[in-house]
Amino acid sequence: MDKKILFSASYYTQKYYSNPEFNAIPASIRNEIKEICISMAEKLHGIFTMGFYENGEIFFEVRSEESDYDFDEIGVPLEIKKIESEKKELLKALKLWYKIFMTKEGQTIIEKIENREINLEN
Repeated sequence: MDKKILFSASYYTQKYYSNPEFNAIPASIRNEIKEICISMAEKLHGIFTMGFYENGEIFFEVRSEESDYDFDEIGVPLEIKKIESEKKELLKALKLWYKIFMTKEGQTIIEKIENREINLEN
């Protein structure tokens, strides 16, 4: 399944990457995602990446340099579970945003709303 990177942060280079394809996500949410990724990269001593599968599900990846013996491989699944629990509403909103604005099905719904084929007032 294809993946699209939303945000990535590196402990090693002290840099981050934000995919401009997702600039339509509100700035406050992008900032929260940035904070999550940067803090996870720092905490785990690795490269933390967050993104979407083509079906709208969110993925997390953590990588390390082979020579990094401080990388917390055991802590990775625990930290990801913690994010999934503490940021449940944010992740749910991101999935919904992706499905509406980044998939064909979502575009069809938007077009129907714009053409008043779907009434949201009832």
